[in-house]
Amino acid sequence: MTFRDIFKSSFLESVTEFSAVDTLIGLAFALVIGLFIFVVYKKTFTGIMYSTGFAMTLVGMSLVTTLVIMAVTSNVVLSLGMVGALSIVRFRTAIKETMEIVFLFWSLAAGIVIGAGMIPLAVIGSVIIGVILIIFANQKMKDTPYILIVNCADEKSEENAVNIIGNSVEKYIIKSKTVNASGVEFTAEIRVKDEATSFVNRINEINGVSCATLVTFNGEYMS
Repeated sequence: MTFRDIFKSSFLESVTEFSAVDTLIGLAFALVIGLFIFVVYKKTFTGIMYSTGFAMTLVGMSLVTTLVIMAVTSNVVLSLGMVGALSIVRFRTAIKETMEIVFLFWSLAAGIVIGAGMIPLAVIGSVIIGVILIIFANQKMKDTPYILIVNCADEKSEENAVNIIGNSVEKYIIKSKTVNASGVEFTAEIRVKDEATSFVNRINEINGVSCATLVTFNGEYMS
């Protein structure tokens, strides 16, 4: 059999052969799991700004991946063409939160597994992953980290501000200090006692302190 004979045969006819029932069942499970991922993402989101578009992308990605895998597994020739087509796709959207990578791979993995026909694995695995993420997301940190930025006019006001910080918080570390003609600016990472932040008001009342700013800190962003 030559290469020309292959295209003359019914080898390619199987491309259009598929089970409508299996397709609907697979897409239905992909939709359910995609919505489950959507809910888990919404409940565990701890970033700066919640993106509804990204959350809906998780649902769409599960459906699209399922459809692609179903097509790939149905025919060898189609799978080769699909690989070539997908190789030209480039994703340039920046990932702002590290946890978004987890949800992206979760949606892709769910779609791949469902498209391959292993629906029980997709359901059980998604439930376990979702429960674990929700449990860890609901765990409260013992000490909330904060970043305190203080602008002082001179060394005396800086000493007074540091004394108040030392007497009001459980722990503090000076992270940076800038001295120029206009005064002194220092940044401290602190752990407050019982979420009490009134000491910032006392710092701002010090003669020579022009500004005192307290922000939460999660290692990447400040809000």
